[in-house]
Amino acid sequence: MSKKFAVFVIVFIALCAVAGGLFGRFTKSSADTSVTPERIVADYREALDLIDKNYVGTINHEQVSEKSIQSMLWTLDPHSSFFTAEELRKMNEEQASEFYGIGVSILQHRDGVYVQSIVPGTPADKAGLRYGDKFLTIDDKDAKDFTSAEVSKNVRGPKGTTVNVKVARAGQSQPVEFNIVRGGVPYPSIRNYFMLRDDVGYVGLVGGFQGTTADELEQAINDLKKKGMKSLVLDLRNNPGGFLQQAIKVVGYFVPEGKTVVSVKGRSRGEKMTDLPTDNPKTEDFPLIVMINGGSASASEIVAGAIQDYDRGVIVGTDSFGKGLVQRPFDLPYGTGMTLTTARYYTPFGRSLQRDYSNGSIYEYYTHGGETDENGESTDAKPKPAGSPVTAANGRVLYGGRGIEPDVRAPAPAFTPLRGRLNEAAFFFVRQLVAGQVKGFENYRRDKQSFATTIDPNDLQVNDRLFEAFRNFVTGDKANGLSADNINNQADYAKTRIREELATANYSNEAGAQVLLEVDPQLLKALDSLPDAKKLVAKN
Repeated sequence: MSKKFAVFVIVFIALCAVAGGLFGRFTKSSADTSVTPERIVADYREALDLIDKNYVGTINHEQVSEKSIQSMLWTLDPHSSFFTAEELRKMNEEQASEFYGIGVSILQHRDGVYVQSIVPGTPADKAGLRYGDKFLTIDDKDAKDFTSAEVSKNVRGPKGTTVNVKVARAGQSQPVEFNIVRGGVPYPSIRNYFMLRDDVGYVGLVGGFQGTTADELEQAINDLKKKGMKSLVLDLRNNPGGFLQQAIKVVGYFVPEGKTVVSVKGRSRGEKMTDLPTDNPKTEDFPLIVMINGGSASASEIVAGAIQDYDRGVIVGTDSFGKGLVQRPFDLPYGTGMTLTTARYYTPFGRSLQRDYSNGSIYEYYTHGGETDENGESTDAKPKPAGSPVTAANGRVLYGGRGIEPDVRAPAPAFTPLRGRLNEAAFFFVRQLVAGQVKGFENYRRDKQSFATTIDPNDLQVNDRLFEAFRNFVTGDKANGLSADNINNQADYAKTRIREELATANYSNEAGAQVLLEVDPQLLKALDSLPDAKKLVAKN
């Protein structure tokens, strides 16, 4: 297929150049220069011929061609992208809120990839995989040096096919082998929701905007209201976006019917804005906090921008990513695909969500154009593009052209190399602990997760005796690179990480995440901002 794919790329470039659609720069002035569509195609063909005749190594024509398309698209903007058949399949699976695999959450540690959690009811659950299992081989391929992405790629596959997995298990001298029939694995948008304190609910909408997002949110809100929720924290941190219609439906739970959620303007300069309104006749009126950060993009920014424009809630966190370009998908031959930017997003009051990308590299764009401090805040002294100022519902002046800026700024939790080593140490300690391998703590043995998604504040607390066992374990393991002083100086942090791993091993990923959220400085700042959210509800 490689040679045929290269021919397809030549034809593809020719069509694009003739149409002037992708390059967008072939105007009448092109006729006055030596740069013509025909010359571009000829140059590309000649380059391929020279590579074939002279390159010393093995040539992967398909990979060369794929990179050619992607580089061409990136001359337009950072979000027009080419997808291989495998990438397109994975994207379609995730947007459908389900994919086919075995059903494990995995994490890469210092010496390999380990099972972090099992998804209930999936093939991995039925087969008996456990927290802490280390991947050794997958279908007879050595997986000890695999990355998390490589493990994920190899355990996924068509429904009903079998994958052979061999793992190292704590407490067992010989590898454990499983033949697992792949099946459906849910990929929800909302990873967890629970009551925080008093009457405040939390919803972690962090898994993108997929086909089931709005339905998931409705269920979460209804369940939390039954538990007494009177205020809500909606967490959109690190949510990369997804389906536009799902973002509109999410806003519809909080903003009255008929209000514009987002405006879309297409490629034609004379084309009018298309306003997309809410259509939910039943909206919630409780105080609302929306959390964002630099990983909140696209659909997440549409939600946060609408909430902010209408003063429906308080936005807490750090600056969002700043993606306001609309991509339309196109199917290409050989199962590949492409997304091409065809429009721009604007908030209800006219703010552009898109950051400037006219200067700098793709790397600089995705790293927000410069260095960042330990909290992820930009250290670039250059002023941000101000965009056009708009006036929000309460009279505040807001600016476009830079994503969404929070109403209340809250730095991300500080991360240091020392804390990274403590994270590793907590995992390896708990891996031995729940396998019954820590002397005097055999009662912590756990053969299977219960899949409970929440944890009681008093459950699995790390007492002094258990912490002493952790300190002895870590100082005896030279690979950790930690001393007793390191551990003592970070005692509170280490106890939180141990409890997080225990909650994951005993219950679920969701319960483990709840432990970290209890001490998350951004979430604590969100709770402190609830009086402001209540004032907004009173005004509206």
